[in-house]
Amino acid sequence: MRIINLGRQDYLNIWERMKIFTNTRDKNTQDELWIVEHSPVFTQGISSKPEYVLSSSNIPIIQTDRGGQITYHGPGQAVIYCLIDLKRLEIGIKKMIEIIENSIIDLLKTYAIKAHLKSGAPGVYVNNAKIAALGLKVKQSKIYHGLSFNVDMDLSPFMQINPCGYQGLKVTQLCDLTGNSDTLNTVAEKLSLILINYVTRNRH
Repeated sequence: MRIINLGRQDYLNIWERMKIFTNTRDKNTQDELWIVEHSPVFTQGISSKPEYVLSSSNIPIIQTDRGGQITYHGPGQAVIYCLIDLKRLEIGIKKMIEIIENSIIDLLKTYAIKAHLKSGAPGVYVNNAKIAALGLKVKQSKIYHGLSFNVDMDLSPFMQINPCGYQGLKVTQLCDLTGNSDTLNTVAEKLSLILINYVTRNRH
């Protein structure tokens, strides 16, 4: 699996590139993880509702084709897009979500942070505050979209929405939980390697 760091990117551009990659790949195409940092943007999942937007601002709102609800992406947040052929790996979508969540939990363990899951609310939490979100799109057993992990960012835009559809849901980030000064790229690359290790261990 290739790890590709694309740096700061416009959301719509990356979304289009993910769709093209998925639509044109064949059985021999290598799976890829794209590390990205986005300019400020709200993205709506296919089950999100308009009332989850609590106030208007100059931050664009984009309706996407991924699962899940509304979330925010911005500078200081590591986004890892997972372009993976589940059929080839013989991994189901539920297992893939479990792999992503466990990878994030294991990453946080390396910073001596205990994380947990919430029933019915995908993502990863620390003391009931969300630190990572995920949303995937499955097309002919191939997935795209992925996860976002809050590293060192302005969290205030989350106040403009019901994050992931939950009213009053608190959010947190790595820099507020540890004195560690790892860069966004360092954190994203560590998480990518943990994720690849999980996928390798769970493939059939």
